[in-house]
Amino acid sequence: MSLILTPIDSVDDITKDDFINNYLNLRKPLIIRKATESWPALQKWTFDYLKETIGDQVVPLYDSSKADPSKPINASAAEMRFGDYIDLIQSEPTDLRIFLFDPIKHAPQLLNDYRSPTNLMGGFLDKYPNMFFGGAGSVTFLHYDIDLAHIFHTHFNGRKHVILFDQKWSERLYCIPFATYALEDYDIEKPDFKKFPALDGVEGQEAFLEHGDTLFMPTGYWHWMKYLDGSFSISLRAWDKSWAIKAKSLYNLLIQRKFDDLMKKNFKLKYMEWKEELAVKRANKALQESELA
Repeated sequence: MSLILTPIDSVDDITKDDFINNYLNLRKPLIIRKATESWPALQKWTFDYLKETIGDQVVPLYDSSKADPSKPINASAAEMRFGDYIDLIQSEPTDLRIFLFDPIKHAPQLLNDYRSPTNLMGGFLDKYPNMFFGGAGSVTFLHYDIDLAHIFHTHFNGRKHVILFDQKWSERLYCIPFATYALEDYDIEKPDFKKFPALDGVEGQEAFLEHGDTLFMPTGYWHWMKYLDGSFSISLRAWDKSWAIKAKSLYNLLIQRKFDDLMKKNFKLKYMEWKEELAVKRANKALQESELA
């Protein structure tokens, strides 16, 4: 019993036509090793530089504990001065992460240090990048992004293990109803297939990102990430041209999330237990259907 993981395609460079025809249009992930060669950030964004630039900002921190059913998704576990957090992840392993941090709000000069890959596609939100920081061993739980944007995810100052899954595997991954994340009771690195049999045979892709690597994740791709070193990444987002995907994004943000938060607030643990039970039932049903196919 096992997951079926194959390497994510990797290139040094790629032409626009090749990227659009073989990756963007096909919704296929890709790693571009030299996409950041023209970025000042490639050499400039050291831990020391970021500490000097935004070190006094207090940031929310997230850990690997299971989500509290009484709180909205992405509720933080603690807060810390940014400079102190950078010292922490450089000195020792920790499961504390910084999630969806917007550095431009505090240091707009950082806008000059990176380049959106407009040579490959359009639709970028240039002034709204997100940064992610993690200590060695910290994990980003399996999920897909609620806004369904295409993501160009560039990693700095260390290594990161990445596993991706296409949307077609959502039910087999035990997707939580009215949410965009999976059941948190299994470890995707070492799944217990006896307890979670629907994971057996699920097909995904994996890679190990290094300093300067850019991962293209198409809209809706499930992703799990583990920091192998204290390090950080920046995600540049671009809208998909499909109006159906744009409509689904708005539904996720304006209706589904608000409904889910309301139900959590009113029914707390009872609501979460119902959702988890339904995720298991749907996964088992999807597994049975695949065995009959």
